[in-house]
Amino acid sequence: MADGFHEVRFPLRLALGASGGPVRRTDIVDLSNGRETRNRRWQDARRRYDAGSGLRSIDDLYAVVAFFEARAGQLYGFRFRDPVDYQSCAPGAVPAAGDQVIGTGDGVRTAFQLAKTYGDAGGSTRREIVKPVADSVMVAVNGAVKVASSFTVNAATGVVTFLPGHVPAAGAVVTAGFVFDVPVRFDTDRIEVDLSRFKAGSIPSVPLVEIRP
Repeated sequence: MADGFHEVRFPLRLALGASGGPVRRTDIVDLSNGRETRNRRWQDARRRYDAGSGLRSIDDLYAVVAFFEARAGQLYGFRFRDPVDYQSCAPGAVPAAGDQVIGTGDGVRTAFQLAKTYGDAGGSTRREIVKPVADSVMVAVNGAVKVASSFTVNAATGVVTFLPGHVPAAGAVVTAGFVFDVPVRFDTDRIEVDLSRFKAGSIPSVPLVEIRP
């Protein structure tokens, strides 16, 4: 992803009016007895958004056009802040170091991938988080919050690496709290600007699609 990705974020004020969310692909086959079989084609969801709905002022329109041109249309990916799902906890809560289990120590392992688990009594799904906001990441081992100097965070991959002397012991549960972005690209090579009023207008559609690592 690094070669085709710019570590810049789509303007936050424009992302707030976006619509969209996770998309899954499931094959459903109707059987002759009236029942059906279902097969998961994608292991993980792929998110899609449309950032066009929140654009009204001429400044907003120009900001999108300039951002689109800087990415060369679909060529380069970028960060996007999902207006609903952007942190290790629910939107109304404050991230904490114990929010998400990201692994279990073995006394040797130093690197742990940030992840978020969505689950209830019926099942769960684990999502790798690859574009965290670096200074937002908090880590705990067996419930004890670690100081920032005991680990590093790769903001481009979401990997947390413990430094010598701080490697989690065997059986120790490693948890994390964080804020994150979604890696996306434009899902079009064309932006249409509609100047319907003086110093105002719209871009009917600004489609974005998640880039899977």
